[in-house]
Amino acid sequence: MRKKWMAMAAAAVLISGCSSAEPASKNEKSELNPLTGIQSSDNAHRAVAVVISNHPSARPQTALEKADIVYEILTEGGITRFLAIYQSEYPDKAGPVRSARDYLVELSKGYDALFLAHGYSPEAQEMLLSGEVDQVNGIQHDGDVFKRDPSRKAPHNSYVDMKEAFHVAEEKGYSLNDAPSRLAFLSKKEAASLTGDPAEAFSIRPSSNDLFESRYEYDGDQYRRTIDGAEIKADNVFVIEADHRVVDAKGRLDIDLTSGGDAFLFQEGVMNLVKWRNQDGRIVPNTESGPAFVTGKTWIHVVPASRGLNKAVKVEIDGEGNGS
Repeated sequence: MRKKWMAMAAAAVLISGCSSAEPASKNEKSELNPLTGIQSSDNAHRAVAVVISNHPSARPQTALEKADIVYEILTEGGITRFLAIYQSEYPDKAGPVRSARDYLVELSKGYDALFLAHGYSPEAQEMLLSGEVDQVNGIQHDGDVFKRDPSRKAPHNSYVDMKEAFHVAEEKGYSLNDAPSRLAFLSKKEAASLTGDPAEAFSIRPSSNDLFESRYEYDGDQYRRTIDGAEIKADNVFVIEADHRVVDAKGRLDIDLTSGGDAFLFQEGVMNLVKWRNQDGRIVPNTESGPAFVTGKTWIHVVPASRGLNKAVKVEIDGEGNGS
């Protein structure tokens, strides 16, 4: 048996068995975590969004594995950056923390999250300092909330101390007790009946820079990814294509995260080509038959439409006769 690479076909496939979940009682809903759908006794607290570097000098990162939802998205020069959304659990520290972009702020707003970053682009600065979102930034809090690791070089050495961030947030009068609205998830029965193209190993390269290629392998339960020794686990890997446009001499981007488009959804060892949409600031699958995420952690990758899903994503196929 040999391994071959196959770019997935460009015909839309709807997820089968994705009928709307049975309505839950009020008590059942309150016991389910809003961003993972997993049962939990403590959900009454706010989501926190942290901008985390993916520069090679920032690896391995701290606390990415604890996030409920992570967006991986391009910044300048073909470099990706993470927006990690924490709600089911808060890490003691996370990082290295990097500067905000306007589209990262917009994504954070979809979860009404406390936004934490160290620095900002001009567009993000205007949004943050105008009070558009609740936020704490390393420009104003370098050394107290954001602490430098002397073993690493700036700017990839700033880590947010979560307790200190909450202390400053309370001083600013921000509420920390309001949980985000709940995402819709497949029932266990629906998840067990998922069909699609086999996808037990795949890679994502959003740009020509191979330093930012990610590779996932399905272990029979979750997808696993390693970033310089740090292991990531995801139950949903959602890869969307969106229009990207360079807007200034520094290469900063305008990314259209509102118009929707094509997407690959990986879960339970299979892949489906679906549509994505922006639902109240959140990037979610757009299917005719209801919720599409399985319960658990979700990673959302944003790739340029000019590159295209078929070029950005490659699924590894075992065996003969797979049509590669």
